[in-house]
Amino acid sequence: MRAVIRKNINKVKRKMHIRKTVSGSATKPRLTVFRSGKHIYIQAIDDVNRVTIATSNDTIVKSKKRGVETSEEVGKDLGKKLVDLGIKAGVFDRSGYKYHGNVKAVAEGIRSAGINI
Repeated sequence: MRAVIRKNINKVKRKMHIRKTVSGSATKPRLTVFRSGKHIYIQAIDDVNRVTIATSNDTIVKSKKRGVETSEEVGKDLGKKLVDLGIKAGVFDRSGYKYHGNVKAVAEGIRSAGINI
């Protein structure tokens, strides 16, 4: 149990360290990722006005693929929504997760939709 608690504490520390430097605006929102055991969620957040601009997750996309392929589809979906809103750039917030696997696939999906991160 101590290992699980320590792991969560370390993740929160990494997340706060990232959030000190990463901030979004209306023209360049913060793109934050959340991974659960089964799903992946991503939001475009305007930190200045404290509003969520756009969201996407794997239940909205309803892809037949699983894992990394689904994550890339979620990234493409959010990127398409941002392009429709006229946003061309964003700041990627990995929320304390390592930049590999699903998190990396989401970032690549957003880039492939035409958003500069």
